[in-house]
Amino acid sequence: MMQDSAMLLSFVNMKLRDTYDSLDALCDDLEFDRAQLEERLAAIGCRYDAAGNCFR
Repeated sequence: MMQDSAMLLSFVNMKLRDTYDSLDALCDDLEFDRAQLEERLAAIGCRYDAAGNCFR
């Protein structure tokens, strides 16, 4: 997983927008630990919005 949380946010939101219909699908395909990903992005104030399929 990327070291820079802002870059990680950008990458994940791009993938959610362009490729994956859910966070679970992204995590399964890219072998990311969902809890760890959400924790990393929560540290910069972002939470997953399932309705919008993005982190805000």
